[in-house]
Amino acid sequence: MQKSVEPVFEPSEDIVPTLILISKSMRALHGIKLASLGFHNGQDELLLVLDETGMTTSALADELCVRPSTVSKMMDRLTEKGLVCREDDPRDKRRTIVRITPAGKEVCKQLAAARRELEDDLRRSLPVDVRSSIVASLTKCQIHLTKKLSRLR
Repeated sequence: MQKSVEPVFEPSEDIVPTLILISKSMRALHGIKLASLGFHNGQDELLLVLDETGMTTSALADELCVRPSTVSKMMDRLTEKGLVCREDDPRDKRRTIVRITPAGKEVCKQLAAARRELEDDLRRSLPVDVRSSIVASLTKCQIHLTKKLSRLR
């Protein structure tokens, strides 16, 4: 029987290695939760931002910080599952509007619950008095990185 090894905690002022490790761990844990529900990373985000009014593929790509081609691939899989539908934009036939279906709305409840479980677990790992400042700092990093990335795309 293997013992679980507790990682050694060595404080560092280096942000990038820490964020990379957090990102990898979060993606893996989140992916395991999503796989148990029959989804892949990213599909949950797409479903959770959609509503009945719909969005264009390019607006979804902007919202999710991915390329429109990535949204199209996710849409193919989610359309096959009956969770989203595509419609021609009545004002501009070159554009497609993506809407969530009633089945998609039901699935969103499960996806939101899975996300809440991860959120609760992470919150419990942090001292109460620093949670807000950590979220604020991470949000600043995210905004900075998103701006840089948008200039490069």
